Amino acid sequence: MSELIEIKVPDLGDVSEVDVIEISVSIGDVIELEQTLAVLETDKASMDLPASAAGKVTAVHLKEGGTASVGDLIVTVESLDAVSVPADDVVRKEPKLEEPVLESSKEAEVETVDVATATSENIAVNVPDLGDVSDVDIIEVSVQVGDTVEKEQTLAVLETDKASMDLPATHAGVVTEVAISVGSKVSEGDLIIRLDTQVMAEVKPVAVAAPAEKVEKTVSVAITAPVKHSGLAPHATPSVRLFARELGVDITLVTQASGRKGRILKDDIKNFVKQALASGAGSTANQGAGIPPIPAVDFSQFGEIEEQKLSKIKRLTGQHLTRVWLNLPLVTYHDEADITELEAFRKALNSDKNADIKVTGLIFIVKALAAAMKEFPSFNSSLSADGESLILKKYFNIGIAVDTPNGLVVPVLKDVDKKGIAELTRDLSALSEKARNGKLLPADMSGGCMTISSLGGIGGKAFTPIVNAPEVAILGLTRASMQPVWNGSEFEPKLMQPLDLTYDHRVIDGAEGARFTATLIKYLGDIRRLLM
Repeated sequence: MSELIEIKVPDLGDVSEVDVIEISVSIGDVIELEQTLAVLETDKASMDLPASAAGKVTAVHLKEGGTASVGDLIVTVESLDAVSVPADDVVRKEPKLEEPVLESSKEAEVETVDVATATSENIAVNVPDLGDVSDVDIIEVSVQVGDTVEKEQTLAVLETDKASMDLPATHAGVVTEVAISVGSKVSEGDLIIRLDTQVMAEVKPVAVAAPAEKVEKTVSVAITAPVKHSGLAPHATPSVRLFARELGVDITLVTQASGRKGRILKDDIKNFVKQALASGAGSTANQGAGIPPIPAVDFSQFGEIEEQKLSKIKRLTGQHLTRVWLNLPLVTYHDEADITELEAFRKALNSDKNADIKVTGLIFIVKALAAAMKEFPSFNSSLSADGESLILKKYFNIGIAVDTPNGLVVPVLKDVDKKGIAELTRDLSALSEKARNGKLLPADMSGGCMTISSLGGIGGKAFTPIVNAPEVAILGLTRASMQPVWNGSEFEPKLMQPLDLTYDHRVIDGAEGARFTATLIKYLGDIRRLLM
């Protein structure tokens, strides 16, 4: 007796049609259970279609370069052992997958067998709110199918242009599906994993068909859910070709293909553009800048070396700062503020043994900065993309540059003009802890109006911070020190705080920058003004 099994495209969620980018089997191939039959690609990821039965391929119904939808036939397989149909392929546990339909030309005997089933509460763990960021890179997947995880255990690590972050488990349980892989991208709401939070085994009778001799039957079986991966296939997918066209890249000129079987990926397109810019080919902007590349040097000729790859955060931060440096006419203005009374007040607050917080001088500077920005709206603005208008903001969010082992990140204190010293202290403490633990989300680092870069805990007397575009100004702080200050009749010891204000000269001129700094010094010199 021969048994033909039709394997179809399963439920793909809210995606109706996907591209077929690779067919992995041919007619006559003998395949094993879970062997990859084909590779599909959506706008967000590629996925393997695994075989739900072992056997010999008699027909292939999909074509590379074509499309597929839910329920379409993938392949038809002739079972090598017609009598032993795996119970998992007869009784489906997933609610979205089809139940097998047995068709035969003659009556078949029906016998009852005991099949063990599992009932459990299946929990989908999805990507949380990422703010205004989408298509975030996955740099680490920490679990696999079968693992037992606890609540808040790290499932994966994401990385944006600004920071890396852990994705914690929302429930404890056993991992039944991992829907992400290293190198792929996710957005808010995408599935991370599925968890079984409880498992209760039971045995129940299930009727299966025992076919008579010389009977040919067709078993329609929907395969298990596809396994997503980073997306590897020959040549280039339609989405990659579209990406190349949007950048004006002739894809036939791209010689580096990092995908499997020589497939060109989006990263290959990006690298091609970077190389073109570095060499000056096809880039009028780069030719106009007239900046020659720094020649490569073999440092090993001088002694022992070690090459250490930069983290993605440091690489992207470097690219961002280079763009700012090349595009913005930056001016830095240096001055000092008398914070003697401010420091005395801070110490008095912290001397209260009943206080549950410890106030830092940085919080007072945050409040003073917001007050000065209210008086000078151009400092709370961004230049439009065409450079023709100024976008004035009515909210006051201050970014605080924080040094972490993975690189510089800038969490943002929101609505500082509406909050008191105690509330801002708690907000800053919470953001700093998240930054140290690598748990900052994009929402924690977006929406900044102006940034403070403080080196006071390290030292120094002055530096030139670079504006965190699209902001138009940044305030740098170094260590305060006691200095003799002339009061008109004698020198008095004063605690002086160095201030380094860098601003975009297209938006702010020198006189306005000096007046802004003078206003900031006024507030820091007499914090009672902040209460007015």
